[in-house]
Amino acid sequence: MLGLGTLRRVVKEVRSDVAAARDRDPAARGISSLEILGSWAGVQALLAHRVAHALHAADVPLAPHAIAYLSRGVTGIEIHPGAVIGDEFFIDHGSGVVIGETAEIGDYVTLYQGVTLGGTGFQRGKRHPTVGDNVTIGSGAKLLGPITVGHGARVGANTVIVEDVPARSTVVGNPGHPVKVEGRKVEGPDADWIHLPDPVADAIKALSERIAELEARLAELAGGERPDPGVRELRPKRGRSSAGG
Repeated sequence: MLGLGTLRRVVKEVRSDVAAARDRDPAARGISSLEILGSWAGVQALLAHRVAHALHAADVPLAPHAIAYLSRGVTGIEIHPGAVIGDEFFIDHGSGVVIGETAEIGDYVTLYQGVTLGGTGFQRGKRHPTVGDNVTIGSGAKLLGPITVGHGARVGANTVIVEDVPARSTVVGNPGHPVKVEGRKVEGPDADWIHLPDPVADAIKALSERIAELEARLAELAGGERPDPGVRELRPKRGRSSAGG
């Protein structure tokens, strides 16, 4: 039922959402809470969802979906009223974000633009992802089905995930696969997608080197010169990150 307790809870959640925007978005630092509420689409969409979700939980007809529909038109972010979202959730930019009905999102989660927490098939029941605490999901990532993303995980930009993600891991690629970030503890929101390891590129590099070696051996056996492999070495991205790291 709706009441003062529900109103207090929604106000508390909105305050934490504004604090999360100020903490994780450099552009929001030094900006008043009123300005963030008035001009940050991710915060506006979340404010609308907090209200719509409270009405949805109280079984109020029509209003929750009407609020979600209007919010999508204004912000470009679609959040189903039934989705469960924890504290200090932040959507950076946010255009194109879609969060499905049975999605569950933990605390201190960060999403970037174009992220989809979607379902697969037409079955009823739990059909959208469950995202743990302290998870960061990069731009354009697609998480599909009733999968679980463990606490502290990072999902790289444009990654497509259809299987569970282990806690404190980093996942990249299509389909997504875990990779190890050496020498760095994975914690909190981090937009440094440039320095993620790329196992696909590593595999291609290893195959290219092996082929060049075999061609050189064949040339030696034939008594000819060693051929120029003409293969450009794949090097990991080095230097400063565009995220400021």
